[in-house]
Amino acid sequence: MSVNRQDGTPIEVLLVEDDPGDVLMTQEAFEEHKVRNRLNVVSDGAEALAYLRREGRYADAVRPDLILLDLNLPRRDGREVLEEIKRDEELGRIPVVVLTTSSADEDILRSYQLHANAYVTKPVDFERFITVIRQIDEFFVSVVKLPPRA
Repeated sequence: MSVNRQDGTPIEVLLVEDDPGDVLMTQEAFEEHKVRNRLNVVSDGAEALAYLRREGRYADAVRPDLILLDLNLPRRDGREVLEEIKRDEELGRIPVVVLTTSSADEDILRSYQLHANAYVTKPVDFERFITVIRQIDEFFVSVVKLPPRA
């Protein structure tokens, strides 16, 4: 898979997902399609914000270039996380793809109101899931120019 950094470094992707099965499928999608980008995983909203703010055990975390965010998370809901990310001047530049099982109109509308960059409903079929992850990667890594890392 492609990399869009001028120096050829992989894209840093933060996956915020509490379902171990979905984490595994995402990791497999990255591996199966030779996605060179680095996938970091946190399992709840509070952990996501700590990672992004480089707090505690995440003091040395690399700022992600792209966030894949589930909405239904423990501790801090994905909608709250999205709102906090987009309200923060520094974090708000990071593109956020909502990747969730919900296809509810209110979730889609609310996510875009909170300035999500894309809303993707997770397919339950493994092959389709892999295709979706590959398409997200191709779009945000090959097509879109991401902002420089802070």
